[in-house]
Amino acid sequence: MTKKVLFGAAIAVLTLTSCYNGNQQVASSTSFDEVLTSRRSVRNYDASKKISEAEVRELITATQEAPSWANQQPTKYYVAISEEKLAAVQDMVGGNKDRIKDAPVLIVSTFERGKSGFFQGNQTNEVGDGWGAYDNGLSNCYLILKARAMGFDTLIMGMREADKLRELFAIPESETIMAVISLGYRAEEPNRPERKPLDEIVKFY
Repeated sequence: MTKKVLFGAAIAVLTLTSCYNGNQQVASSTSFDEVLTSRRSVRNYDASKKISEAEVRELITATQEAPSWANQQPTKYYVAISEEKLAAVQDMVGGNKDRIKDAPVLIVSTFERGKSGFFQGNQTNEVGDGWGAYDNGLSNCYLILKARAMGFDTLIMGMREADKLRELFAIPESETIMAVISLGYRAEEPNRPERKPLDEIVKFY
């Protein structure tokens, strides 16, 4: 085999194992299944590792690909990344405060009411604004999976003081505050809780 053929083969391997987005090299060797199975709800973060605003922007951009009712895109995000805002939000997540104290980013997730589940201002079915919560969950799912693909870890927290968060971030009354999501790097490998047998959650007819 000639040197020219060997060089071409090496370039092909590099092309298959990596893709480029601007100046950033993004590894593509991690499969989607590996992202799914390695994602955990992380409650202990590495305080020495930080996350930039640019990385959070990339992460949030991925959530815009999530489906929503009639493409209403009702989900909004409020990002605490400064020391002042991080400290404030840490005091608003109840018993999770010590668990997320070293997370470099905390994200408040909301949805606009009266959009998903409505047509021309009228509720489409009995679920109503529940569809807004549904779409918010889809968007948050994209967020935590994209985070894992980027090497980050997350914890979705339903324990939060909504009124204080609303005041801190000037969140409009038209939005429902759903969760606070911590973002950072795991300080240790978390355990994988047991999953139910498949036949307990699905029926085929």
